[in-house]
Amino acid sequence: MSELTKPDLRPANPNFSSGPCAKRPGYSLQALEDACLGRSHRSKPGKAKLADAIDRTRAVLGVPADYHIGIVPASDTGAYEMAMWTMLGARGLDILGWESFGKGWVTDAVKQLKLDDIRVMEADYGALPDLSAVDFTRDVAFTWNGTTSGVRVPDGNWISDTREGLTLCDATSAAFAMDLPWEKLDVTTYSWQKVLGGEAAHGMLILSPRAVERLESYTPPWPLPKIFRLTKSGKLIDGIFRGETINTPSMLAVEDYLDTLKWAESLGGLSGLLGRVAENMGVLSAWITGSDWAGFLCEDPANLSTTSVCLKITDPDLLAQDDAVQAAFAKRIAALLEGEGVAYDIGAYRDAPAGLRIWAGATVEAQDLAALMPWLDWAYATAKSEAKSEI
Repeated sequence: MSELTKPDLRPANPNFSSGPCAKRPGYSLQALEDACLGRSHRSKPGKAKLADAIDRTRAVLGVPADYHIGIVPASDTGAYEMAMWTMLGARGLDILGWESFGKGWVTDAVKQLKLDDIRVMEADYGALPDLSAVDFTRDVAFTWNGTTSGVRVPDGNWISDTREGLTLCDATSAAFAMDLPWEKLDVTTYSWQKVLGGEAAHGMLILSPRAVERLESYTPPWPLPKIFRLTKSGKLIDGIFRGETINTPSMLAVEDYLDTLKWAESLGGLSGLLGRVAENMGVLSAWITGSDWAGFLCEDPANLSTTSVCLKITDPDLLAQDDAVQAAFAKRIAALLEGEGVAYDIGAYRDAPAGLRIWAGATVEAQDLAALMPWLDWAYATAKSEAKSEI
C-alpha cells in the first residue's frame, strides 16, 4: 500500500490502554448477574464471595498456603502504601525507582515517612538500577514491572535466598502475566484492573510469614489511619485475609474480579495466561524488528516488559528535533489512531519520554495486535506527512 493508504483490517477490540485494561474476550455484563448486591459485605453470602476471590487468586497465582492474601482499599496504591506505612522503619531501606510509580514510592519513603536510613537507587526510563548493588540485610522496595517505562526485573535471581530484610514488591502490571517467585517476595501488591482487566478501586495485599512476623513485632513511630491498620493488640487481623475487608468493597467489582479469575481458570490458570502474553509479545517484537521508525524504550531485551510495552520513535529526522516537537508528534500518532477507532489510550505516560505505550496483557487478543501494527505505520506516515514543514 502507499504510505497514506489506510489498512483494510481493523482490531476487533481497540482497547489497548495500560489501565484500566481491556476486559477479557467475550466479556458481557451478564457475567455479573450473580453479584451479591443489596446485601452487606459482612453477610454470609458477601463474605463467601470475598473468600472465593481470595481462594481463586491463590490457586491461579500459585501463592503458597502459608501466605496471607487480603482485599484492601484504594487499588495497588492503597495496598503498597499500607505495607510501607506498617512495616518500614524497622531496618534500613534500599528502594528502587526507574519509572513513575516506583519513583512515587521513593517520594513516600523520603518525603512522607522521612526514613532515617534509606538508599535510593534510581535509573532513567528504559533502564534498571544496578540490581547487584542491592543490600538484602536491609528491606528492599521495588516494582516488578515498570508500567510507565516498559522495563521489568528479569527474574528473581538477584534477590538473596538468605535475605534478612523484607522485600516489598509492587506487582500491579506483573501479577497474572509474569511468573513471580513467591519464595523471594514478602509483600506483593497488585490491582484488579491490570492483567485480568478487572475494575478499579480494590487492591490485593499478599504477605509471607516473614511479613506477618514484622507486623506483629514492630510498631512504627508514626500514627496509622484506620485504613492502614493490619494488627490489633500486636496480632495480625486475620479476618482481613478471609474476606472481612477493612472498609466496604464494591460487590459488583468483586463479581467482576471473580469472572476474570474463572476465565483464567478456563485457560488452564497461570500457564494459559502466560502463553497469551507471550503470543502477544511475539507480535509486537516481530513488528519492531521490521520497523524503520520505532523501537522499544527498554534498553536490554532481558528486561523488556511483556505487558505495558513502551515504544520510542527512532526516526533520525524526529530525534533531531527538541522534546516538545517529539512529544507533539507522538501525541499526533495516538490521536490519529484514536480518531480511526483502532487504538485507544496508547500515548506514553505523562512523565515518560515521548512515545507510545501498548498494553499486551492476557486479555488482549494477538489478532487484534496483529491488525494494529499496519495502522501504526499508517499513523506514523500520516503524522510525518503533516509535519513536513517542521521535520
